[in-house]
Amino acid sequence: MKKIIKGDIVKLISGANKGTTGKVVKVLAKKGTILIEGIGNISRKIKPSAHNPRGGQKDMHIPTPIHKVALVVDEKTSKTSRVGLSKTDDGKKLRLARQLKNKEIK
Repeated sequence: MKKIIKGDIVKLISGANKGTTGKVVKVLAKKGTILIEGIGNISRKIKPSAHNPRGGQKDMHIPTPIHKVALVVDEKTSKTSRVGLSKTDDGKKLRLARQLKNKEIK
């Protein structure tokens, strides 16, 4: 189980977009990056080719390093927390919010 998963609300804690929040669209675990909705969108110019004779612009989504985000545990106040992992007696894994005294994250 990963500490940050698809669908989580995260807040950027460093970089040019520091302080903005967004929903996680995709987690790229091997690269250690995530795609956040509304953050990291750019457009690139495409040269004309046989496949695309007119060229033009292409919208792209730039991944954000996972160490630059923190999980938002309270959406009203946008309070963030570190995430810990724990196992239950059944062997299931749980995510815990450390700043909320190890409260389980749904």
